[in-house]
Amino acid sequence: MNKYKTIILVLLIISGVNYQAFSQERIRYSLGDIIDRAKSMSPAALRAETQRQNLYWQYRFYKSNYNPQLRLSGTLPSYSQEVRAVEQNDGSIEYLPLQQSIVDVGLGLQQSIALTGGNISINTSTTQYNNYLVDDPSQKTRWQGVPVNVQLYQPIFAFNQLKWDKLIEPLRYEQSKKGYVEEMEQISERATQLFFSYLLSQVSYDIAMQNKTNMEGIYKIEQGRYNIGTTTEDQLLQVELQVLQADQDLASAQLALESTALALRSYIGLNENVQFDLLLPDVIPQFDVDVDKAISLAFENRSDAVDFEIRRKEADEQLARAKGQRFNLDVNARYGYNNAASTWGGIYDQPDQQAVVSLGVSVPVLDWGRNKARMGIARANQELVTYTVQQDMITFEQEIFTQVKNFQQLRDRIIISEKADEVAAKRYEISRQRYLSGKMDITNLNIAQTEKDSNKQSYISSLREYWLAYYELRQLTLYDFERQKLLYDAEAEMNNKE
Repeated sequence: MNKYKTIILVLLIISGVNYQAFSQERIRYSLGDIIDRAKSMSPAALRAETQRQNLYWQYRFYKSNYNPQLRLSGTLPSYSQEVRAVEQNDGSIEYLPLQQSIVDVGLGLQQSIALTGGNISINTSTTQYNNYLVDDPSQKTRWQGVPVNVQLYQPIFAFNQLKWDKLIEPLRYEQSKKGYVEEMEQISERATQLFFSYLLSQVSYDIAMQNKTNMEGIYKIEQGRYNIGTTTEDQLLQVELQVLQADQDLASAQLALESTALALRSYIGLNENVQFDLLLPDVIPQFDVDVDKAISLAFENRSDAVDFEIRRKEADEQLARAKGQRFNLDVNARYGYNNAASTWGGIYDQPDQQAVVSLGVSVPVLDWGRNKARMGIARANQELVTYTVQQDMITFEQEIFTQVKNFQQLRDRIIISEKADEVAAKRYEISRQRYLSGKMDITNLNIAQTEKDSNKQSYISSLREYWLAYYELRQLTLYDFERQKLLYDAEAEMNNKE
């Protein structure tokens, strides 16, 4: 029995070791991997998708205003038992007991008229009235109903909300779709920023670790030289201080590494148990960006460009609304049949013709300049919006121009930074060999090391600035210049919805 227990224990230990090794396996992520994960699993992406769905259903709600509405309404039932004041024929009041119930049901099909702002409907209704205090059974129940009628309501010279919604709401929906793509590019930009923040911390940690190892080795060499009298105590103490500084730098680099790792994990939704390393994106896409093309693409694709048109139309809408409030004139017309009978079927037996037409008028005779002031406000606001949009369009164009020029400079800067990194690393290695051979002092070696570290970090920073500018350019134009492809395709979006 003890033999079996021993075997089981060994198997458990081996399994535990294998599990621990597996759980500590490090995953390597490229910049593209981090961006793809951020755009699919990050809280920011999920929030953007939820907002997208919300705006889609708002658009569907707007579209429903132009579709016919079938409505069922009524009271099922209403019952009352009370003493009520009833006016008599001679004008006197009698307080009489009442006990009655009413059932009222109506069905109507209504259609809004977007062109004119009115609405038309076809209706039918039935009402059953029961008087429980009547002794005669034939008089106990009465029916009244409208077999069918057609109603028309049409305002004249009034503000037509349906007309302006039809002009503005499709633009809002288009703006929301483009805004979603822009937000995805913002997520890419933010993921890139966090990627390089961690990568820079990772490089700084590796540098600090290597510097600590190097300084410890140098300190041992200096101790040996001090023991044989080839160096001074002052220089030995200087190296010892540098060893302590290397320890402090390593601790700071470790803290920065953990902080940036936590920020990256939180943003892309990565489990804290997953260990990972980042791959340096040393391959730079080679493509040219034409300024005029970038500006044209921005005006075609950006949600801000749609917003310019929305703001102009909203100003026109407010002016039209002010004009429509000067006076009210509306037509109500109803034509059909109605009847009353002692049975439900009697309602449809030779019903009476029903025709009602009314013209409502509300015109201010003296408003002390109220309408004039309202129109003045609307016109002034329209002019203000026009000037503001023009200025915003100029700023919009300048932003694209500046970003394109900045992007081109950053690509050139990477080449210089990469070369400087290689030169500084080579210089440090030569200086280190000269120090070991006793041909260079520790001060010049420290200078070479500082330049090596600085140029390595500068190279990573130049990569970060380039890729941030790359995704910002995509966001500003909604265009992938590397693959020459639109990031927002209206036709593809429409086909997906269908």
